[in-house]
Amino acid sequence: MYEMRQEKMSRFIRQHEMVTIKQLQELFPQVSLMTIHRDLDALAAAGLVTKVRGGARASRHDREPAFNAREKENQGGKTLVAVKAATLIQHKSCVFLDSGTTSLMLAGVLPDLPLSVVTTGPNIALALARNPVPEVTLCPGNLNKENLTVSGHSTLQFLEGINIDIAFIGASGYDNTAGFTCGKESEMLVKRQVIRQARTTAVLCDQTKFQRFMPYTFARLGDIKYVISDITPPDDFLAGAQKSGTSVLYYPADQRPRL
Repeated sequence: MYEMRQEKMSRFIRQHEMVTIKQLQELFPQVSLMTIHRDLDALAAAGLVTKVRGGARASRHDREPAFNAREKENQGGKTLVAVKAATLIQHKSCVFLDSGTTSLMLAGVLPDLPLSVVTTGPNIALALARNPVPEVTLCPGNLNKENLTVSGHSTLQFLEGINIDIAFIGASGYDNTAGFTCGKESEMLVKRQVIRQARTTAVLCDQTKFQRFMPYTFARLGDIKYVISDITPPDDFLAGAQKSGTSVLYYPADQRPRL
């Protein structure tokens, strides 16, 4: 309950950039002034807001680097995530690959199996086309040239008719309060739609994502079956995953395969 209230409070502050305690009391008339201050303390500790005299202001969000820059970032770690993710794929299943650099890595190590693969990444569809066996479907939609993904009404409408066995979703950032985040509202809506359609959902989250916070939340730990990382995630993340029943998959430092 308090997590939903804090998310609503955080969103309200982001929308208005600067708010007063009086505005927050009007937004949450059912809670005490002390509770509002505790919620602000929690949001401030998570880096989502900055407390100021008489209120709070929104913290500046990270800006997601361009695709070309992200493609060069932590390549070894993303490859480890991709190799671990590939172990979850079964014969004759319908697999969704989100756009993003880690998903592109996964496309590169995907086994040549009888699969139906659906993706929102044109570059991922081209990478998959090198394998003769899998059937590849590229979602329709409006192309974002900065990060090579499609989204929009036609994407959401198309996904409503897809029965996904396992979906691999890329995260731009993770925050203990905000959950898994991304940089565009349209992409957040697509990710949420995919999670609704999928029987199993895995989030690809290499170590760089635990250091970023983006504007739009698309999922929380309780919405996800697997989180796949290249390192042992932070202790607070592992505790939250255990509480939510989410499995965290990674290679311990002494068990990493040679790539």
